[in-house]
Amino acid sequence: MQPTRLFDLIPYQIAKFDKEVALAKKLNGSWVTYSSRKLKEIVDTLSLALLDYGIKPGDKVALISTNCPEWNFLDLAVQQIGAISVPMYPTITSADYEYIFGHAEVKLIFVGDESIFEKAKPVAGSLDIVSFNDIEGAIRFEDFLSRGENGDLAVLEAHKDKVRPEDLFTIIYTSGTTGRPKGVMLTHHNVLSNVMQVGKIFTAPVGTSRVLSFLPLCHIFERAASFAYIIMGYSVYYAESMETIGENLKEVKPHLFNTVPRLLEKIYDKIVAKGYELSGAKRGLFFWALNLGLKYDPGKSMGAWYDFQLKLANKLIFSKWREALGGEVLQINSGASALQPRLARVFWSAGIKVCEGYGLTETSPVISASICNFEEIRIGWVGKLIEDIEVKIAEDGEILVKGPNVMQGYYKEPELTAEALKDGWFHTGDIGELDGPYLRITDRKKEMFKTSGGKYVAPQVMENKFKESPLIDQLLVTGENRNYPSALIVPSFDGLKEYCKHKGIPYTSDAEMISKPEIIEKYDREVENANKYFAKWEQVKRYKLLGQSWTIETGELTPTMKLKRKIIHEKYKAEIDSIYSS
Repeated sequence: MQPTRLFDLIPYQIAKFDKEVALAKKLNGSWVTYSSRKLKEIVDTLSLALLDYGIKPGDKVALISTNCPEWNFLDLAVQQIGAISVPMYPTITSADYEYIFGHAEVKLIFVGDESIFEKAKPVAGSLDIVSFNDIEGAIRFEDFLSRGENGDLAVLEAHKDKVRPEDLFTIIYTSGTTGRPKGVMLTHHNVLSNVMQVGKIFTAPVGTSRVLSFLPLCHIFERAASFAYIIMGYSVYYAESMETIGENLKEVKPHLFNTVPRLLEKIYDKIVAKGYELSGAKRGLFFWALNLGLKYDPGKSMGAWYDFQLKLANKLIFSKWREALGGEVLQINSGASALQPRLARVFWSAGIKVCEGYGLTETSPVISASICNFEEIRIGWVGKLIEDIEVKIAEDGEILVKGPNVMQGYYKEPELTAEALKDGWFHTGDIGELDGPYLRITDRKKEMFKTSGGKYVAPQVMENKFKESPLIDQLLVTGENRNYPSALIVPSFDGLKEYCKHKGIPYTSDAEMISKPEIIEKYDREVENANKYFAKWEQVKRYKLLGQSWTIETGELTPTMKLKRKIIHEKYKAEIDSIYSS
């Protein structure tokens, strides 16, 4: 059968693969697995439980949890009765929960653990909360599930038959870098059309491959991927937490996983830090291999001598990198923000194929994706447009998209919808260029700014270049209506410690080190080095070193680790003003 609604993927997987391990989670030190048939049994029972509770077609059900099989159970169960899921990040605030519960008119809430329950309970009003874990004050998931154990499957089938491909299956509230979150309305057809095309370009073998999942399922990137995994017959293992990814990679030995550039940057920085710990010949060998990798281009012939050296580097150095990722990775998909080209180069040189893609929640999500082979990969581009999608570049450089994947609009926001969807084209807000089917992103339209001299500056491109320094962790380029661009810089304190150790500079505290003249001189050189890649009017003339990292919890990053520029500008107004006044 050809799936037309997302929950059709369950019988599709059973008919084609009948997996012994469809989903898995780690509990008390052991992996608990669910087969394709067990997945269907639990989802059907949960659908009947929701009906017994009183959830009707069109009702909204909130879902707030870290990744686990229960997340999938509920997502699919809600769909089968024609209700609409409203997933949320576990990391957002109670105020965000309160707004979304009210705006979406949520009827029932499911949470993953006690910390989420404690944030949701004060703003849930009279709404019941079901917990995947045993929490006092919440309905136990097992107790809720039992409501459907004696339900009539014929009643469920009647409900499933009424669900059409064009019906809404979810409202996803985008975290946004400014203002209130917007509810993106997506249908079964929006997401399924996208998933079917994306599934065609996975390189991991159908039916036998393993996936490690750790990006939040509430984000459309990982959620759509979870449906693609069902189609492809992959076994999905959920990482215990972000802290255990390294351990879980070695256990699961995945063939595929999704990530965001920020995590790849952290992996790379840890690898480089390990290199600095080496001494003598071992250290020289490490950095010889690393510098070789940074020059690599998988789409070009690098010459016999280079190939010989790279083969040696892979045997001596890069093989250890692959082992750290489980030793069997065939493809890593990177999305949600721009990937530094140097990272793509060095990972490809090490036999680790990192494939960058591009999309938005509003496009379900994929617009373009890198094809993970040597013939079609292009470093610095976000791949080829996927089938059934049209893209054109507006006069001002904005990327416009048309296709079956484009959202229905923003929930209860007709004006915002009309602004984003014009003449059938979705306006992405991103600036880019096309070369045949290949797409490149150059900046965010709303993030570009103009100096007082009338020159436009694209900060994201600059920030990526500056972050190539092992001493720079985070950076924001600013300067709208000012004489020149400046920057707030969060040092890589691990990198700074290694630098100080190498130079024999005693390291005291982070705050004290960034005020030392010899450290400031080093950062002057790092800024000067990065500035060489930009025109004079774009170059960062002055900067401020900050002693504290930007995080989701402290409010400067979105849950997908993008900079909240407005928040950062407000929070560091005094520091920015001091740059221009002194």
